Amino acid sequence: MLDCLTSTLNTNQDVRSFAEASLQQASLQPGFGVALSKIVVNKEFPVGLRQLAAVLLKQFIKQHWQEDEESFIQPVVSIEEKVAVRNLLLLALDDPHGKICTAVGMAIASIAHYDWLEDWPNLLPLLLKLINDQTNMNGVRGALKCLALISDDLDDKLVPQLVPVLFPCLYTIISSPHIYDGPLRMKALSIVYSCTSVLGSMSGVYKSETRGLMMPMIKSWMEQFSVILQPPVQPEDPDDWGIRMEVLKCLIQFVQNFPSLTEAEFSLILAPLWQTFLSCLKVYESASVQAVDDPYSGRVDSDGSERSLESFAVQLFEFLLTMVGNPKLVNAIGRNCNELVYYTIPFLQMTEEQVHTWSLDANQYVADEDEVTCSCRISGLLLLEELGNAYGSDGIDAIVGAVEKRFSESCQMKVAGSTDWWRLREAAIFALSSISEEQVLEEDKFQLQNLLQRILNEDIATGVHEYPFLRARAFSAVAKFLLLIDQQVRDHFLYVAINAITLDFPPPVKVGACRAISNLLPESNQGMREPEIIGLLTSLIDLLKQASDETLHLVLETLQAAVKAGHDALTSIEPIISPALLNLWAENVSDPFISIDIVEVLEAIKSAPGCMWPLVSRILPSIGPILEKPQQQPIGLVAGSLDLLTMLLKSAPVDMVKALFDVCFDPVVRLVLQSDDHSEMQNATECLAAFVLGGKEELLAWRGDSGLTMKSLLNAASRLLDPNLESSGSLFVGTYILQLILHLPSQMAQHIQELVAALVRRMQSCQISGLKSSLLLILARLVHLSAPHVEQFIDLLISVPAEGHENSLAYVMSEWTKHQGEIQGVYRIKVTTTALALLLSSRRAELANIYVQGHLIKTTAGIVTRSKAKFAPDQWTLMPLPAKILALLADMVIEIQEQHLDEDVEDDEDGDWEIVQDGDSSSREDALFSIRSQNARPTIEHLDAMAKVLNESQDDDYEDDILKYDPINKIHLARYIADFLERFAYTDRTLFDLLCQNLTLAQQNAIQTVLKR
Repeated sequence: MLDCLTSTLNTNQDVRSFAEASLQQASLQPGFGVALSKIVVNKEFPVGLRQLAAVLLKQFIKQHWQEDEESFIQPVVSIEEKVAVRNLLLLALDDPHGKICTAVGMAIASIAHYDWLEDWPNLLPLLLKLINDQTNMNGVRGALKCLALISDDLDDKLVPQLVPVLFPCLYTIISSPHIYDGPLRMKALSIVYSCTSVLGSMSGVYKSETRGLMMPMIKSWMEQFSVILQPPVQPEDPDDWGIRMEVLKCLIQFVQNFPSLTEAEFSLILAPLWQTFLSCLKVYESASVQAVDDPYSGRVDSDGSERSLESFAVQLFEFLLTMVGNPKLVNAIGRNCNELVYYTIPFLQMTEEQVHTWSLDANQYVADEDEVTCSCRISGLLLLEELGNAYGSDGIDAIVGAVEKRFSESCQMKVAGSTDWWRLREAAIFALSSISEEQVLEEDKFQLQNLLQRILNEDIATGVHEYPFLRARAFSAVAKFLLLIDQQVRDHFLYVAINAITLDFPPPVKVGACRAISNLLPESNQGMREPEIIGLLTSLIDLLKQASDETLHLVLETLQAAVKAGHDALTSIEPIISPALLNLWAENVSDPFISIDIVEVLEAIKSAPGCMWPLVSRILPSIGPILEKPQQQPIGLVAGSLDLLTMLLKSAPVDMVKALFDVCFDPVVRLVLQSDDHSEMQNATECLAAFVLGGKEELLAWRGDSGLTMKSLLNAASRLLDPNLESSGSLFVGTYILQLILHLPSQMAQHIQELVAALVRRMQSCQISGLKSSLLLILARLVHLSAPHVEQFIDLLISVPAEGHENSLAYVMSEWTKHQGEIQGVYRIKVTTTALALLLSSRRAELANIYVQGHLIKTTAGIVTRSKAKFAPDQWTLMPLPAKILALLADMVIEIQEQHLDEDVEDDEDGDWEIVQDGDSSSREDALFSIRSQNARPTIEHLDAMAKVLNESQDDDYEDDILKYDPINKIHLARYIADFLERFAYTDRTLFDLLCQNLTLAQQNAIQTVLKR
């Protein structure tokens, strides 16, 4: 064994491979685990060899210890060998070599995951014995490391037994700095954190039990935490920062999980916490903000956890955020809100390291500013946002007042000759970004407007080369607070920002200028003259050549705003910007985020007067050959070309759609039929949907043989609905088929039965919930198209077989009712919800014979561990389909009520709550089922109100064009459901009351609220 381990480190490949194969073969023989354990614990062997043996032992445990694990490989370790391995490993926990100790602890933790408590009852007593032995610090260290690893995998069965005996031992370690060093006390605190976290997860179910465990200990722990937090933070003591970090993490668990118990003793830590906060700021300013080189930046401990001053400050803010968000402690912060905001602002100052990094790398500057990175600067801003949300106008006043003070201080520092005055000024302006315009009450606007005017007027005059980040922040402030800034100031800043793009200014200034232009241009009342817009567009194109990654996104966003603002002037510069953008697109086509941004700019150019055909003439000659020979193209180019084509088709006139059809239609169909690349298939599917939407029935005649074109469309649908095709390839088939049935109804009518059968087969094999939802949407739309004879569609579903179910009706309704709550988007929700109501209104007996998933049965308590989920999965009641549909309608009523509480929808009963009837079905819809509708379809306006109710936007790319043509979008869903429930209750009260008995109390109350309107 020793020879094999040594040979695995040999530089000779043949020797090394033979040794590895020998070890692999030996691992299948009895005694392998014991042999490795003996090498690990033998202090006479080289440390590297022992460490390698420990790594192999951990792998051996993972593969051979437990038979029902996914990673298990035969044979299983015998009981006798397991006992021997466990006993040997415990002997090595006091090893003086830290790496060996950690490796042994990891192996013990792996075994404990399977064997503790049942098969290894003496593990905890032995670990506690080591922890309590102050004469053997190596043993204490090893036992704590082992417990820390084990505590990460504890559940509600083990923790209640562990806490009463373990916490007193940990308390002794934490409270004895004269005996135990900083790393040991940190490790003990990390175990307290893990155990308290598990207890918190249990507290919902076992509230009295967990409270009983913690109540006797809370006060002593809070007292000890106050002792640790009381001394001022020292500038060069990372171990002290680490201990305080662990204390703050424990306090977060105490506050979140045991707020009542913590509140009673919270006064003990308020003063020490404030002392830590203020002294941390002093150290942070000197060590990070002003220091050229922070020696502790990025420092990590032996476990890889960061122990820098920055990470400590972030943890401090995280605890303060937890306090602000806790109803029982929010008042403790509220009494000191002004001071907290005032002292938080300096934490937002740029550090010298950030200034250096961002000056050299504009991409990093954009990334760190736009993304919620884990930094002191961002954490402090999040705290200010939470204070504004928690305390309303008082919180906003505190922020504005503190910013005003810090602004004045920065002015004084500037006069006094300080070189760092601009940092505090920039931090103060940055702090204002924690406020949203919606939060500013009318009476507070004047103060904030006045402050902004003062700051901006002064900062616009500062040297742009000397203080680039201050000018960048001023631009960002203008972009954020557009509505609070005078039009004259906005126009001036727009002028200055455009100049910043065109002149030789530092990169951070150009970043801020781009942000300002993107927001100011759409709101500008001052029309830009043609030379100005051409100059701006030319400068932005030049800037594109220098940009990359994050800055590229920002410049493209700015370019899009400039293109939209200068629509009328684009014809003269389109020959310059379009080729530049297309070249950039070709270079970045494999990056979906950048290429999408470029396509959006091109779409804005296409929409400009006189630019559509020139743009098509540039793109079409290139993408035609690409789509003709897709196998010869670089990765991503075909999918990207399809994106370009779809963009050109969107909202295009019919003659342009035909021009694109003549060149690209056949290649796109072939891609759907032959490609195995899912991105290509998805984009080609969207492209076909755009062709159908743009050409409608005219499209069928463009090749002379309408039957041939229709056959191509149906062949594509057949491939996309193939149950053997991977779900990702079919992802957008719902969009495509929806266009077919809406715009080619007479042609699709004769294929409805085959279509339904294919939809069901695809549903049964699909593995992506989004795909299943889109297929359900098509079936729901077919329900509408069959109205008022919905029973014919029900009969159709009954006639179509479904594997494993009585028929397709039983399968479809089972899946539909199960996934209805997951369907998103205003259009989808309207179609599916109203279709369910139509099905229920048919009163067909076959519906009542179908039982579907009802309410969740709670069969387990406490934490749902992997083993619990495996052996006791969620169980559901069964309920009749009509009752389930009624329950889903009631759930929608509840959602509308919850999101629409501020509107009194009953104030206008004659208007908003008018009766909704099924409405005039167009001949397009008649053709699908050869049914003539006698009733009128819904024709309700006010779609914006419905969008507000569902908290959705109706300008999604997916739904843009569907919204223009589908009459279902005229339905006001709230009124539709209310009127349906009224009619149902009025026409068949007995059945209605019977179905309501299956609903929850909340669902019944929601329905009664509607009926009593």
